[in-house]
Amino acid sequence: MHVGSLELDAQRLSAPLPIWHAMVDEPTWRALASAASSAGGRLVSLWGSDGGREPGAGLAVHAAFSTTLGLLWAELALGEQAIYPDLSSIFPCAARMQRATADLCGLRAQGAVDQRPWLDHGVWTESLPLRQAEARGDREPGDEAGDYAFVRVEGDGVHEIPVGPVHAGIIEPGHFRFSIVGEKVLRLEERLGYVHKGIERRFTELAPLDAHRLAGRVSGDSTVAFAWAYCMALESALGCDVPSRAAWLRALMLERERVANHLGDLGALGNDAALAFGLAQFSRLRENWQRESLAAFGHRLMMDAVVPGGVAHDVDAAAIVRLRAQCDAQEVELATLRAIYDEHAGLQDRFIGTGRVTPELARSLGLTGLAGRASGQPHDLRHDHPWPPYDRCAVTMATSVNGDVAARVAVRFDEVRESVRLIRELLATLPAGAIRAELPAPSCSGRGAGWVEGWRGEVFVALQLRDGAIARCHCHDPSWQNWPLLEHAVIGNIVPDFPLINKSFNLSYSGQDL
Repeated sequence: MHVGSLELDAQRLSAPLPIWHAMVDEPTWRALASAASSAGGRLVSLWGSDGGREPGAGLAVHAAFSTTLGLLWAELALGEQAIYPDLSSIFPCAARMQRATADLCGLRAQGAVDQRPWLDHGVWTESLPLRQAEARGDREPGDEAGDYAFVRVEGDGVHEIPVGPVHAGIIEPGHFRFSIVGEKVLRLEERLGYVHKGIERRFTELAPLDAHRLAGRVSGDSTVAFAWAYCMALESALGCDVPSRAAWLRALMLERERVANHLGDLGALGNDAALAFGLAQFSRLRENWQRESLAAFGHRLMMDAVVPGGVAHDVDAAAIVRLRAQCDAQEVELATLRAIYDEHAGLQDRFIGTGRVTPELARSLGLTGLAGRASGQPHDLRHDHPWPPYDRCAVTMATSVNGDVAARVAVRFDEVRESVRLIRELLATLPAGAIRAELPAPSCSGRGAGWVEGWRGEVFVALQLRDGAIARCHCHDPSWQNWPLLEHAVIGNIVPDFPLINKSFNLSYSGQDL
């Protein structure tokens, strides 16, 4: 396999998308990252693993790179020193992933500028969560949240505003430290990790055929995307195929999940710009949408509807009629509401130019998913590497180069319209047959990967099995890449615009606090 000018001995995994795995040595680790970056590739994820019971045995660091050919999963075996070359100087988005890897596995990026703890807030026990035979030893403990070494901005008239981790709304905890002059933001620094809950450790305690339920709870608004990515990884590791009807139903649910989240965000964005009418109308549309998901798939969020080998629920003729009718009604109302948003002077005054991320900044820092497409980064797995049934749907990608709140709103409108079209097409071409292939309980060792375009961006799951049990399951949410960009998007804006800018990204706390 070639990545830029670099040739690798890589093994193609049994997956519906083009995914390879390669063992690399230390010089190749950085050379691969440089080659991927030079060729326009992106870092999808970085994580660590411990494959043995003895100290220093089986330690490895992993990285997944998106290239024009597909996804390359690179694995670097480490010695007892548990250090590896830093990648944040090549891919800045690696910085927090490397800090999390240090907290979870004790693996440190040599040469990294930022070595502060990320998930560890100074209240963990003496053991490392993902090291099987290693205590913390003389490792520096994480600082408590109040002692975290925020970067200070100094000068005449500079003030700090600490916000969170407890917020006024019913949202997950996160701390935001604003440095301001007057109301203008000079710098924002985030402190997350408050909802770390040991999910990746918990995976190793579950049977492979049951762990899809945990994957679906990594980030509740992306339950279909994560469950599909996990099931794809398991099916990849076992070399199993799913029935065509199951693949169509998975895509149907994924598009319904995308629409539900976009509807909720469009309403909340209107509300944050003082248009309560928008919140009321989009909340009504989302509620009706989720009620139909409950009727068709057994759950408002379609949780536990994607299972190993297929799906848990089929749709009958009556449900297909209802789903088509809802798409028709949705399309009409969406067009009406978009016209109202586009023509509302006050709303557009708040949206246009606010929270802008230029295409150049987005490219250099790795902005991905919906927010990336709104800043001139045209990446969508459904379009770039279409897997069944998307290989038959010719997905139209929604993009913009403006990179502001208005652009992220416009991309949401366009994506809802495209998802409605895709749902109609999926219902019209839904093949007959079984909805699930029964998978035997695994007894082998191996690896598999899942890669799915969720509503927020690309969701990735890397799975390693050992003697039929889960040795390591790493789940990656695109919020890892996008949280740092929020810090840049707010610079130069006024403090009251932060909730609007934040909502226009709508990133997951839970999805990155694993």
